[in-house]
Amino acid sequence: MSLSALPWIAAALLSALGLWRLDRAARAAAVADWGQAGLNWLDGLNRLFCRHWHRLQADAVDLPEAGGAIVVANHVSGLDPLLMIAACRRPLHFMIATEEYHRYGLTWLFRAMGCIPVDRSGRPERALRAAARALERGQVVALFPHGRIHLDSDPPRRLRPGAAWLSELTGTPVYPLRIDGVRGQGKTVMAVVPRSRARVTAHAPIQAHVTGKQECLERLARILDASRA
Repeated sequence: MSLSALPWIAAALLSALGLWRLDRAARAAAVADWGQAGLNWLDGLNRLFCRHWHRLQADAVDLPEAGGAIVVANHVSGLDPLLMIAACRRPLHFMIATEEYHRYGLTWLFRAMGCIPVDRSGRPERALRAAARALERGQVVALFPHGRIHLDSDPPRRLRPGAAWLSELTGTPVYPLRIDGVRGQGKTVMAVVPRSRARVTAHAPIQAHVTGKQECLERLARILDASRA
């Protein structure tokens, strides 16, 4: 063996060691059981990424151990779903726009995660019915009531009633989360790159079947939109 090959061999061994350590760390960090080993591994990797790169500080989200639940948050960037997943101990099944669901190279992942595509230009009520069935199966559905990215500096936007409607229909509590500290606010994919000091604040659940849809929406607005607090 030529001595000139030694640096390359050493680099390969170090790379293999790094990958092995990453694999062990991701397995150890995984919390939610997605029903697939690969998704559980990605769950752990995402938690490491959010915790160490984006310095996530998150309240414990008091989701039930089993049964349906709705998780909502303000929507400031494309990083938000990763932060929400990292803050929760159960898998989150997101309602996402159809054009995002069919984004090239990612559809397989969204399908595996049980995401629910929403056709905003056609019949969005189909997605709400699919979400209601998921809740009745005991899953956790996640959505952004603002509908799209909305910053605190923007004029207040009326929340979409989907979360309140689902809560009232299925008797499922809504768990509001407030996301702050994201450096790439207003961006989608590029929000994942710049390092943040992310914070996820959990609020007490709201039950629209008890409070009524309008009261539920008003409470959510006060939590999710800082300008209304």
